[in-house]
Amino acid sequence: MENKERCLLVAIQLPNEDEYDIEELGLLVEAADGIVISSITQNRQGIDSRFYAGQGKIEEIAAYVKELEIDTVVFNDELSGSQIRNIEEAVDAKVIDRTNLILDIFAKRALTKEGQLQVELAQLKYSLPRLVGLNKNLSRLGGGIGTRGPGEQKLELDRRRIKEKISDIQNELSELEKVRETKRKKRMKDQVPVISIVGYTNAGKSTLLNALVEIEYSEEEAENKKVFAQDMLFATLDTELRRVRLPGGRRVVFSDTVGFIKKLPTQIVEAFKGTLEEIKYADLIIHLIDINDENLQLHKETTAKLVEKIVDKDIPVLTVYNKIDKIINDKVTTVSTNDIIYISAKNKFNMDLLLNTVDVKINGEKHKYSLKIPNKDIKEYYWLYENRHTESVEFDGEGANLNTVLYDNEKEQYKKYITGEVNG
Repeated sequence: MENKERCLLVAIQLPNEDEYDIEELGLLVEAADGIVISSITQNRQGIDSRFYAGQGKIEEIAAYVKELEIDTVVFNDELSGSQIRNIEEAVDAKVIDRTNLILDIFAKRALTKEGQLQVELAQLKYSLPRLVGLNKNLSRLGGGIGTRGPGEQKLELDRRRIKEKISDIQNELSELEKVRETKRKKRMKDQVPVISIVGYTNAGKSTLLNALVEIEYSEEEAENKKVFAQDMLFATLDTELRRVRLPGGRRVVFSDTVGFIKKLPTQIVEAFKGTLEEIKYADLIIHLIDINDENLQLHKETTAKLVEKIVDKDIPVLTVYNKIDKIINDKVTTVSTNDIIYISAKNKFNMDLLLNTVDVKINGEKHKYSLKIPNKDIKEYYWLYENRHTESVEFDGEGANLNTVLYDNEKEQYKKYITGEVNG
């Protein structure tokens, strides 16, 4: 087992700011393969320009570093290059901030070419105004948390070369955006609705996508289409798209986006703008929430605000509370409505209700009818067979007899073929 970096967490609480979440910072450290040894907190009226925390608190941190053999001090906020340098000199340990920590996790998790480029772009934009402090960090203390990925090599470049590299990456991402735009236009041309799954990191978005895949495909196909899902912050970064057939038979695309988090670094939001903007083109947004989240309301608001920044039009939102299999508070209401669904993606509980609700939100109400389609219009049958739920198909010399689901807005189109409505 490799030696994990021993980390000391530092959180400063300022007036009129959301209460810091030291536990979340610890989970971020664990996601970066560090180990939390201890934590220090402080209430302050303002930030110290030299040391971020007060001089007395810095001396306390230095004592902790020496006594507990701390490798890395992690601050729950963004620091300037000079603050990093000053604190490191005072405490004699590597110092990283929340932004660098999140970027480090992203560097580990990005698997696709686009994801890796987006992370590298964010790292370079973060490092550019901090070159002096960060270069000293690297040369004096070596690698580890906060120095992973392409960023480690690029920090040794001068400002001009970093700016050139940023420009090159932006050009590459523009080309990849053109590919995504082409695919998006094809989906729109084919009238394939898109449902974006958004939520706070570790709400279970990838688990939900996998549950949908398992419902849609055979066991062998499903295994090939599943995405990585694990109980940790930012388990997956890359946007994943999966086609699923709704109960009425219409095919839609479910999109799994990168998880949101409080104080999501602006570098990440900017670098991942292309993939995050996929949400803008959604026909429906599923806001997935961990019902057992101790900071449920804050995390719900954080996600809603980030979506609001990205989306510039009204898109229907379906609120879905996940992980009800782990619910411990028996006073929590779990009665689903048209706009709020309670599920367990892990156990596939209420997935049928979720899909039916999505179907109604996207397509409206539906009913089942008996149809008789003559041979001269047989192409109508083949279209229904591919795109709607059909059953009891029989062919005679005159054409096709079948039962099929029709959405209310398309009933008129098939009125001349309808011979009756089917109950159930």
